[in-house]
Parts: sequence; C-alpha cells; structure tokens
Amino acid sequence: MKMKQLNPRSVRDQIYQVLKEEIMKFRLVPGEQISEKEISERYEVSRTPVREAFLQLSKEGLLEVYPQKGTRVSLIDLDLVEEARFMREKLEKAVAELACEDFPQEAMFKLEQNVKMQELSIAQKNYESLFELDEAFHQTIFEGCGKANVWAAIQQMNVPFQRIRFLRLAADFNWNTIHQQHAALTEAIRTKQKAKAKEIAEEHLQLVIVDKQMLIDEFPGYFKK
Repeated sequence: MKMKQLNPRSVRDQIYQVLKEEIMKFRLVPGEQISEKEISERYEVSRTPVREAFLQLSKEGLLEVYPQKGTRVSLIDLDLVEEARFMREKLEKAVAELACEDFPQEAMFKLEQNVKMQELSIAQKNYESLFELDEAFHQTIFEGCGKANVWAAIQQMNVPFQRIRFLRLAADFNWNTIHQQHAALTEAIRTKQKAKAKEIAEEHLQLVIVDKQMLIDEFPGYFKK
C-alpha cells in the first residue's frame, strides 16, 4: 500500500494514524514485534517518517522502542488503566450533573441519535462502530456542557483505558449493558435527574473493573505483569 505523495510531515502523520488505529483496534496486538524496515516497505516510504511515527507512538505509550534491539507494541498497563478510569469516573459524574442543569437541545438530539445508532451496531455485531459511538456519546456530553477542553485533556491519559475498552467490546462483554446505561443516562439528562445521572455515570465507568479479570484470563499475554 503506497502512501499519497505528500510532504514528509504529512507522510509521518499518515503512518502515525494508520499504526495507531492498528494498535488500538488490535490488528497489531500487545507484544507484537514491528520494524521500521517492515513498515517502510509496506507503505513504500522512507524510514525517516516511520521512525518519527514510532517515536510519537512511543510517547503515547503504544510502542516500546529499544534502540538496536527492535520495537514492539506495548502491553496494556492495568495501573494506567485504573488511573484513567478513576479520572474519568470523577469527571463524568460531575459533567453528568452539569448536563442535568443545562443541556442544549442540539446536543440532546445527538445523544438520542447516538443511542439509536448503538442499537444498530449491536444488531450488526459491529464492535468497531460501537466503540466509536461510545466515544462520541461521552464527548457530546462534555461538549454540551461547555467542557470540550476537559474532554481534550482526558485524552492525554485515556489511551490505556481506550485499549481495554475496545478489547472488552471485541470480546463481546456487556454490549447490551453499555447500551442500556447510555440510554438511561440520556433519559436522566433529558428529565434533569441529577442524582440518577451521577449514579449511572459511576456504574458505567466501573464496568471495566468488573470485566478486567475476564479479559486477563482470556488474553493473558496482552497485559503487563
């Protein structure tokens, strides 16, 4: 697959985006070895943009680069998963309460449509689509409350949490539970039930705790010891 003929920075960005998606969606699995040579040949580009993409992915904790030894997809660090989950639980409970006070009609429409699209993704067993809708659902709540920058800040340490969430969906855990909680949270926001919205947000962000051991048992090689 040849990359479009663009400037070196654009090529680097393309390589970065492609590799990040492959890692996040477990097409490249934790612990798998990859090399600059392999990637540069696959996409018919020089090694320089590949090396730069590797370094960026390393900074984000998705690759482990060992000079003169090689590069591998990083294992999932459960301590980092818990830190991100803890942060999101606290912030999402707070923003759920804010949404019950004042939430734009346009944002409410987006939430309702998102929940309907989740039903379709579940019916089609499309976990990649469900993952994207899940992310968009939470982003819509933050943006509807005027907290888009808070959502952006969350992304700085959200990668380990996103990885285990995607794996959970791919392993077919709690799809209906996730959808039901999203639907219930949408209704709580619509009817301005602050206590209910906060409770649902907390339960939702604790699903990872419930599913974590099942994922470790099924994919033991994916997790950092």
